[in-house]
Amino acid sequence: QVRLVESGGGLVQPGGSLRLSCATSGSIFSIYVMGWYRQAPGKQREWVASITTGGSTNYADSVKGRFTISRDNANTVYLQMNSLKPEDTAVYYCNTPVLGTVYWGQGTQVTVSS
Repeated sequence: QVRLVESGGGLVQPGGSLRLSCATSGSIFSIYVMGWYRQAPGKQREWVASITTGGSTNYADSVKGRFTISRDNANTVYLQMNSLKPEDTAVYYCNTPVLGTVYWGQGTQVTVSS
């Protein structure tokens, strides 16, 4: 079992920044890759970024150059979001696949609006 808890969402003006956190607990020794996804109202959930235990990262084209995914030694994964746009408004989720099961956090709301 793996538990994921996101935090750091909120309301920000266009061009602003936010940093999301995803704290992990449980069978974290089995985690190889962690990702951030988002779901805007009326849209399907989409992948945003991912990071492996080795530090390799990948980003969706829509966030490349603006968002940065990272992790620390305490098994927390971060998503630094800069130059935010209204279209970044969504509920952001972290996830990880472990031994055939995909775990999700409860999500954190990010709203970009003036």
